[in-house]
Amino acid sequence: MFAKIDVNGDDAADLYKWLKAQHPGDGDSPDIQWNFEKFLVNSDGEVVARFAPGVTPEEVTEQLPNLLK
Repeated sequence: MFAKIDVNGDDAADLYKWLKAQHPGDGDSPDIQWNFEKFLVNSDGEVVARFAPGVTPEEVTEQLPNLLK
């Protein structure tokens, strides 16, 4: 459960391949650029947002009321 996994490249974990395919981000590549990049998934299993590493958990929390309606 706590083993290191790849998030980019051919050996990327299936979860991260799926997350990046659903929300490729705004850059030139869908690759995860740095630690602490975050994805927000709604109760239907849809990726609704992707946040850069510099976005704080508090800023992500601001998006939650929209999903809880």
